Amino acid sequence: KKALNETNGDMDEAVEYLRKNGQAKAEKKAGRIAAEGIVATTIKGDDKVAAIVEVNAETDFVAKNEVFQTYVKEVVEQLADSNAADVEGFKAEPWALDTSMTVQDKLAAMIAKIGENMNIRRFEKVVSENGIVVSYIHAGGKIGVLVEAETQCHSDAVKEALKNVAMQIAALKPQFITEKDVPADFIEKETEILTAQAKNDPKNANKPDNIIAKMIEGRLKKELKEFCLVDQPYVKDGDLTVQKYIDSVAKEIGADIQIVRYVRFETGEGLEKKDENFAEEVAKAMN
Repeated sequence: KKALNETNGDMDEAVEYLRKNGQAKAEKKAGRIAAEGIVATTIKGDDKVAAIVEVNAETDFVAKNEVFQTYVKEVVEQLADSNAADVEGFKAEPWALDTSMTVQDKLAAMIAKIGENMNIRRFEKVVSENGIVVSYIHAGGKIGVLVEAETQCHSDAVKEALKNVAMQIAALKPQFITEKDVPADFIEKETEILTAQAKNDPKNANKPDNIIAKMIEGRLKKELKEFCLVDQPYVKDGDLTVQKYIDSVAKEIGADIQIVRYVRFETGEGLEKKDENFAEEVAKAMN
């Protein structure tokens, strides 16, 4: 009604007014820290196409809001069909559910509606040529994982095994799939750190360099087993590594399973979070 009054009853101009007003509200909130939110995933195309997205808001209250969660689900569904290379490219696309606006326009409208700064922070799309993709969401969207595996068998047993691997990734946060995936500069840096630690330890004061080097080699091997997914102890059965668990499932179904890629998003990871005092916020709102 206000928009129609502002535009002398012209419906098209009223729609434009509302969109511009939403953008203005969004710009006012743009400087506010948005480090809460959720991660969402979707799987399409016979389990061959998947997308994962992190959308942030300012508070956990909004992250748990059904309106916000529905919006994030709409975003990830569009991402699965998108060819955008980055977030800015995605924001420039028409909004699939209303092509009169862009993804950025829809985001601005949601900021105006919800009343908090929001941001589509990051996304990845996975397309499997020779296998399938599964997803796992932990703690209502705090962590999301996609796992792609090359396999000729797409049975429920395979999907369940891959979901178990996705849970492993969510829990233990590996950095690589196998040891061969570890970059040389990563090994060099870790060796440097472990060497410094060993030399600063008084217990090693009289040990020659070649002995310390051997110690470092052993410690590095142990570290890499923690960093590499397939070498980690399997969380559901500590007597197995993840690789041995995958091998056991592969033997049972009579088909190879090879993990080729995973994506792990954790909400707010690496973002500055605002220190909140709820009592103070309420007091400010009342004054």
